[in-house]
Parts: sequence; structure tokens; C-alpha cells
Amino acid sequence: MHAALIPSPLGPLYVEAQDGRLTRLYTDQHHRFAHAPDEPACILEEVQRQLDEYFDGTRTTFDLPLAEHGTPFEQAVWNELKAIPYGTTTTYQEIARALNSSPRAVGRANGRNAISIVVPCHRVIGSNGSLTGYAGGIPTKQRLLGLEGLFAGRPSGPPGVAS
Repeated sequence: MHAALIPSPLGPLYVEAQDGRLTRLYTDQHHRFAHAPDEPACILEEVQRQLDEYFDGTRTTFDLPLAEHGTPFEQAVWNELKAIPYGTTTTYQEIARALNSSPRAVGRANGRNAISIVVPCHRVIGSNGSLTGYAGGIPTKQRLLGLEGLFAGRPSGPPGVAS
């Protein structure tokens, strides 16, 4: 297992990789890291390159090998998250409908996403357009949405939520 702190406009991002796959990406410092950061493995250098491009506005999708650990339902939710296009949002309700589930269950699975930004849980908002919980904090969620041309979950043009 390899770990690193990657500098970003949000502050240091903690990343972990194992067997050449990204396993964790945290945007906040309240997480107690299991391992001290070490020299980045090749995959972590690629993670940093792609994150730098994302923050520079030149990357809208990620192409990284992931190792997501969760229940089949959590993985289904995370797959829905990865399908949300850059610069758009969807709601917990819409994901719940797609999975024949409840918004609350989707919210719990969303909160267990260990690979933030790359698995874009920040693109999920409340059905009334409100910015709801985010492990990295609402200000971080708002900054990520702003980076993608959204403010408070709404595009700068006509309101639009991906379905």
C-alpha cells in the first residue's frame, strides 16, 4: 500500500493506492489516516497529474484504476455517481429511482464513498437544490461545484439537474 498527500487548491488531499489501484482520496483532514504518507507509487503520480488537470479546468473525466470496497448496493450507487457528467448535478431521489431504492439509502452509500472527486459524490444535491452533507464539508462541495461551473448545485445558465 502506498499513500501520499497531494497538494490541491482545496488543501492537501490524502490518497492511498494498493496493487496499482486508487483506494482512497479524502479532501479533508478530519480523517485519521491508517498509514503515514510515503513516496508516491507510479499510480499516485498519475492520480496527482489527473487531479492537477481537473483543478486547472482541463480534465472533466478521470481515467484511473480504482479499487472500491463496499457492498453491492454501495457499488451500484458509486457507479451512478461516476455516470454524472462534469458540470451537472443529480439528486439522491433520482439515483434512488434508478436503483429502486430510497434517497436515504443512497445518501448513506454516497457518504461511504472513499474516493471523492474521482467518484464525484459532490455532484449529488438535495431534491430542492440544496447542498447537502459532504464528508469534506459543504464549503469544499461548493468549491468543487463552482470549479465545474455550478453554484449551489445549479449551472450558471438555466437550472438543470441531470436525470
